[in-house]
Amino acid sequence: MSKKTENPELHDDPEMNVDEVAPEGEAAPAEAESVAELTLEEQVQVERDKYLRLYSEFENFRRRTTKDRLEWMQNASRDVILALLPVVDDMERALKALENSSKEEQKALEGFNLIYQKLYKTLEKNGLKPIESKGEAFDTDLHEAVTQFPAPSEDMKGKVIDEVEKGYTLNDKVIRFAKVVVGQ
Repeated sequence: MSKKTENPELHDDPEMNVDEVAPEGEAAPAEAESVAELTLEEQVQVERDKYLRLYSEFENFRRRTTKDRLEWMQNASRDVILALLPVVDDMERALKALENSSKEEQKALEGFNLIYQKLYKTLEKNGLKPIESKGEAFDTDLHEAVTQFPAPSEDMKGKVIDEVEKGYTLNDKVIRFAKVVVGQ
């Protein structure tokens, strides 16, 4: 029986003819050895490709999880900051209302202002930034139009005339849109 019928690897080469295959017990021709070596080299190459692909997938996974973890840590305080924004709004309104107060109330206003500044600076350290709106062009990515009024001048058309509620970003992501009045 010839090696051709026994060895399935030799069937892969269509150009190899039956005469080149050595009978059992005899040494295989040089071409048959090169075919076997080539397939081993191809197998090594296939395994190397698999390894490189697996390695690159792992690196991508590692980078992605690191990025997700960093983003999660930056935005972990988001819910607490969102809950504090109405308090900040109330404090700003109270400060505005107390601006034209008596001397006795001015001392209380100073203390109240110090507390407000401390709270606001703490929120800023955690990545909170106000969205500047008045006089800016209306941007749907930052603003929510509450109403439209005729613009006082031609250059104010399509721009924010007044701000009803201040908007904020946390680490450059909008967490509350600014509610604004737009000029028509």
